[in-house]
Amino acid sequence: MLDNSKKKDLNLKTLELFQICAEKGSLNAVSNDTGLSVSTVSHHLRGLEEYLGVALFDHSRRPMILTPKGQLFLHNISDALHSIRKAKAEASAGNIDEASYLRLGIIEDFDSDIIPELAIYLTNNMRQCEFMYHTDSSNKIIEMLRNRQLDIGIISNSTERLAELQDRPLLKDPFVIASPLNHEKTPLEIIHNKTNLPFLRFPKNMIIGRQIDSHLRRIGINLPSKFECGNSQTLLAMVADGAGWTITTPLIISRAKRFQPKLKIHPFPIKAFSRDLAVVATPDCSRLILDLVDKKMRKLIEKHVIKQTHKNAPWIANSFNLIE
Repeated sequence: MLDNSKKKDLNLKTLELFQICAEKGSLNAVSNDTGLSVSTVSHHLRGLEEYLGVALFDHSRRPMILTPKGQLFLHNISDALHSIRKAKAEASAGNIDEASYLRLGIIEDFDSDIIPELAIYLTNNMRQCEFMYHTDSSNKIIEMLRNRQLDIGIISNSTERLAELQDRPLLKDPFVIASPLNHEKTPLEIIHNKTNLPFLRFPKNMIIGRQIDSHLRRIGINLPSKFECGNSQTLLAMVADGAGWTITTPLIISRAKRFQPKLKIHPFPIKAFSRDLAVVATPDCSRLILDLVDKKMRKLIEKHVIKQTHKNAPWIANSFNLIE
């Protein structure tokens, strides 16, 4: 018969830590992801191995790798853990007021007017819930969703990487050219580099940067760049100051209220293209909570971004809209 001290170690947290460690191969990585100390993570794993009476990891290897029995154990518990997480989420959200915890990751494009209003709305409608809001790049948010560090993300969609995540298309955001207000070149002259202003671009390690670069290659445009920056507001500040021009989107421009009077916005002149934004959730996220976030985001985007953008640039009304 197993003694009670070993039985106590076989709990949901222990199994989830084992699953994360199997993916990461490092106690330090698990510690960073979970906020637990390395010694706490190690204690859980040792307790699990003692409970089962088998070695789950080859501890002599770096990174740590699963033993054959560890691989079998991971395979057998993965579906069960998914079902438990989903059951917990659905049970806590049977009544929205009873939801206990929500981790939300959002790209910086929404962090001015929309995210504060969303936070207030969710707090008022989920009174027993603890919230964690995280702002990051789409790539990082997708990674955190896949590692179950977030429950819901609002991202620039990258369909090839979403796999098992729930994906709800949210907004079609067309690419446009932004140049200094007093710059006289046409969009076609700008895109063909017939201007004395340099191209200021997003880095290629960002989803938006890759989308822009891929489209430029498709249409046979090769643009030298003087400056790369992952902060969209910095790019627009430099354009407004006359330091160059950039390819961006109406959503990004909508945040740059202080720079807008010094910007001239043009439709992209060759084969228009756009990025799709989406609300993405883990497979075990409650559908009721996902519905709540999705519906409120749509109302806030319509209120704060789309109406004003259509008013300022009527030519964009057919291409910049919510995805139904």
